[in-house]
Amino acid sequence: MEKTQEHSEIPAPKRKRKHRPSVAVGLWIIKRLENVIRRYSTVGDSPFFDNKHFPWIPTLEANWENVLREVELVLKDRERLPNFQDISKDQVSLTQDDQWKTFFLYGYGYKMDGNCTRCPETTKLVESIPGMFTAFFSILEPGKTIRQHRGPYNGLLRAHLGVIVPKEKEKCRIRVGDQVRHWETGQCMVFDDTYPHQVWNETDERRVVLFLDVQRPLAWPGRIFNKLVLQLIRWSPFIQDARRNHRAWEEGLER
Repeated sequence: MEKTQEHSEIPAPKRKRKHRPSVAVGLWIIKRLENVIRRYSTVGDSPFFDNKHFPWIPTLEANWENVLREVELVLKDRERLPNFQDISKDQVSLTQDDQWKTFFLYGYGYKMDGNCTRCPETTKLVESIPGMFTAFFSILEPGKTIRQHRGPYNGLLRAHLGVIVPKEKEKCRIRVGDQVRHWETGQCMVFDDTYPHQVWNETDERRVVLFLDVQRPLAWPGRIFNKLVLQLIRWSPFIQDARRNHRAWEEGLER
């Protein structure tokens, strides 16, 4: 079972996160649309969500060992994997070292064909998830902390499937809002990443999760509104830059 603690962590001091002007304007607009999403949400508005709201979770959890096998193959080339900030330059305010690696299968609906070919079973699983927008392996090295931040838009919810979880699970944890949980091997957690959240891996082991963004369950007409906003985000400089950076990484592998 996931361990929950109320008010057990002191939030990190808030820092103003700096974005490029084009991205900052888009985020300013989106944040003013989030009240509409909350109004039509069929799963409520809370830091974490009950897995019963997401009928695709049992299939994902039942196949976690297939995901693990493909993760282990990916990790054989760990040094060649891109750092998160290498793909998404705006993450440089969160991480500037090589202790948070990524392996993207999908990014905002764009398929990374080469990576998906290397991980066919995981790709099949994530493609079966209704409203899946982003899917990648998030690889957090021992001792890595990701400071407090918030996601860009609440029309998506975040899910993590624990694939490789340190033995000292309580020392590898995530705080969302005022709630703290730790990952469990083969289990999912779903949360709203627009709540301030922070991550710690205070162990001497690596943590790997299958990181997913899925469309938030919404009543009509919220679903239509959300699809429009998400399409606009896909066309934004923030996402298009990340696509170019990922292509550049793939081209570097071919050399």
